[in-house]
Amino acid sequence: MSSRIKILPDHIANQIAAGEVIQRPCSVVKELVENAIDAGSSKIQVIIKDAGKTLIQVIDNGEGMSATDAVTCFERHATSKLTSADDLFSLVTKGFRGEALASIASIAQVVLKTKQLSQETGIEIHVEGSKITTNTDCVSPVGTSFEVKNLFFNIPARRNFLKSDAMEFRHIEEEFERIALAHPECAFTLHHNNQEVYNLQTGNLRKRIVDVLGKSANDKLVPIEEKTDIVSIHGYVLKPEFARKTRGEQFFFVNNRFFKDNYFNHAVNKSFDGLIQPKYFPGYFVFFEVNPAKLDVNIHPTKTEIKFEEDKFIYSILLSSIRQALGKYNVSPTLDFERETAFDVPMAWRNQPAVEPVIKVNPDFNPFQNTTTSNANKTVSSGLSPAIKAQGFGQTNPSSTDWQNFYKVDEQEEELTQNQLIESSSIDTVKEFLVKDRLILTPSKSGFMLIDRKRAQERITYEELMAQFVNSPIHSQQLLFPFDIELSKNEKIVWESNRNLLQRFGFHFEIQSNQLMLNGVPSCVQDESIHLCIDSINETIGFKEVDKGEIAHFVVLSIAKSVSLIALKNKIEPSYLIERLFQCQDHQYSPSGKRILNTLTLEELKSKL
Repeated sequence: MSSRIKILPDHIANQIAAGEVIQRPCSVVKELVENAIDAGSSKIQVIIKDAGKTLIQVIDNGEGMSATDAVTCFERHATSKLTSADDLFSLVTKGFRGEALASIASIAQVVLKTKQLSQETGIEIHVEGSKITTNTDCVSPVGTSFEVKNLFFNIPARRNFLKSDAMEFRHIEEEFERIALAHPECAFTLHHNNQEVYNLQTGNLRKRIVDVLGKSANDKLVPIEEKTDIVSIHGYVLKPEFARKTRGEQFFFVNNRFFKDNYFNHAVNKSFDGLIQPKYFPGYFVFFEVNPAKLDVNIHPTKTEIKFEEDKFIYSILLSSIRQALGKYNVSPTLDFERETAFDVPMAWRNQPAVEPVIKVNPDFNPFQNTTTSNANKTVSSGLSPAIKAQGFGQTNPSSTDWQNFYKVDEQEEELTQNQLIESSSIDTVKEFLVKDRLILTPSKSGFMLIDRKRAQERITYEELMAQFVNSPIHSQQLLFPFDIELSKNEKIVWESNRNLLQRFGFHFEIQSNQLMLNGVPSCVQDESIHLCIDSINETIGFKEVDKGEIAHFVVLSIAKSVSLIALKNKIEPSYLIERLFQCQDHQYSPSGKRILNTLTLEELKSKL
């Protein structure tokens, strides 16, 4: 009887493993650079062509490999980091599974050059599809050079699923930044298509953060530091005024390994309660030092999710350390219980005698009259206490006519008072429409129709801009003074790579260093909404994987959102807004998929009574 269960060949098993470890070009960069760090390198060069699809080369000055190790490293589960299962709980290196190089070699053409200090010549090995085709001596400096060419050349389906070059290189930059931030003691360079993107020299953590984010980041950083028996925490958080609507500048590291954790992220957000606006996110660079025996880094193929044994205690320590840092550097309001509670009297006034204040009153004041009463009409008041009379009050006695006018209610004033019982400041009745905040309530055949003004304006603006964009570029209005805004590395790539498309939408701009200088914006975008529009564009396409064909949709959506916020303040005539809404192809939902209107029947309303 034939057996149905078979052992997979090594090259197929490696390709399956590559599906978990090597998801895209940035995965190769991560694995090779981490290996260079583990090899004790002090200088690492990363060279990229065509976002890693054509070439990924990582050159380091580490300890190199022997001739035997250079061949063995391409075997599956070949590692120098583990000798027993117990070593999994004392890891201090980046890699340890021994799957990375075997996986890379199974889906690309790899050239390895390596040399140890004790060797006279280096070793050059060519691998293609998990098979070693060349193994010769070569001239090479001390260290290791990996060239990964034509990634996924033998798996065209995987290659077809890769995104645009701009998107793939953005992921490479993210992995590069994470490793560079974790190792400021090491120099890094990154080149893409023969252009230098990063040239990071050795230094301390603050210098490395400034080199990655830009010089302006130096004034944004607030240092944090806390040492306990459970965890040691150090790093920086960004000041509250630099919080953003995107999560770009958020980095957690444990034992110099980058990881993601929603639980600890909640602790950081909670420490900024009351200091930043809702739906804004603080930036942070937080480093944890934890006993490796109390960590499990082997729960995810990319090792970006880590399980902490004492996560609840670390949460509390992180929360308190950030709050303490914000208070220490006068970022958040604090109470100083050691401060002298005496009045802060100016030095020039401290020796002057205290003077009793004098109450000055007008004895001729009559609250019942608009004009001052003459002295001839004065009479002595008998209804006030002697203490009040002693202070000068009550010298004028109101007449009987004054008291009659006091209790008389003017009919016109009474009608005005009754009308003010309605919230005229917050509710406007315009013909058959009732408008309050964002909502319009209007009668319909079956009951009442409830319309969201903001979402309606979004739909109207979206369809108008899309219709105009299909036929011709959107009209741009030139700004009298250029509008400047600082961009992150990812946002800068988005604006540069989509320059032609954004110009068709009316954005005319220049990029100098990390500054976006807007000279023209779409004519429908008003001055007060420019910042909202730019933030929305950065939020929608700056940190998301967006296909090239969808970028136009997200740009128009960003413009429509900013226009709708300003239109909400201007209170457009409800009848005009509804008329334009029902001219749209889809008047039920906004461009972001939220419901614009809903009908409430009379039966539903009666059931509420």
